Amino acid sequence: MDNYRSIKKVLLILLIANIAVTAAKVLLGLITNSSALSADGFHSLADSANNVIGIIGITLAGRPKDLEHPYGYKKVETMASLIISAALLFMAFNVISESIYKLSHPNSIYISLENLLILAATVAINIFVASYERKKGQEYSSQFLIADSIHTKSDIFVSIGVIITLILIKLGVPPIIDVVISFVIAIFILKASYDIFKDCMSVLMDKRILELTEVEAVVKEFPVIKNVHKVRSRGFQDHIYLDMHILVSIDLNVEEVHRLVHEVERKLQERTEKHIDLVIHVEPYYEDYPTRVSSGY
Repeated sequence: MDNYRSIKKVLLILLIANIAVTAAKVLLGLITNSSALSADGFHSLADSANNVIGIIGITLAGRPKDLEHPYGYKKVETMASLIISAALLFMAFNVISESIYKLSHPNSIYISLENLLILAATVAINIFVASYERKKGQEYSSQFLIADSIHTKSDIFVSIGVIITLILIKLGVPPIIDVVISFVIAIFILKASYDIFKDCMSVLMDKRILELTEVEAVVKEFPVIKNVHKVRSRGFQDHIYLDMHILVSIDLNVEEVHRLVHEVERKLQERTEKHIDLVIHVEPYYEDYPTRVSSGY
């Protein structure tokens, strides 16, 4: 619960920063009549929306386990990230639509040094936001913070591209470059959407999260375990669900096997530095049992 409270505090700080960036970009877009700058502004608006979605999602994900949800509500955080991916996809569609409209309805673009300096300041804020969010995401093992930092990082490159575009127009490059950059911005948004979607699906589809060799290396430290197979892992970066089958000597009693399972779990958590929820199916080992590892991992 404390971890989720910390994540919410981070999101509140980022929400304030993103609102300031969004307001500055949208206002400058209206003043300069730049579709690229307006598109970048609404891209930043998604950051603010993401923070609100994140606060709601983290609040729900932080609820304790219950009888109906014995594995907890942590996947709510994943679903919140998935909503961000969908919102980015919709926003990319809007940016492309506006760019196509600008091709047949071109406008003059007005640029001043003051506007460029304000935009540069928003880039500096975004650099802080992206690095801070990524750092905290790794510290708290938050899928949402890490996913949102990917989106925010794309803002930095997009905004730099807009600044370069406005400078080029100021130097006399045809305004059509503004529309071209809008399409480039749309590509960045689509890329961010895809990256977040891919990460979410890895969790929802129970993609393997621990390498087989990593698990085997730990198990081999216990001589009484003669074989290990059917190793499966899933979950999150900070909470892994792992199950496996092990073969042990028939001479071991129930108490010894129980103690062994706990030792394996402790060693795995120590080696991976992650919380591991381990389930082991124990099988008897006979001298004539095949020593090769089963191919049914």
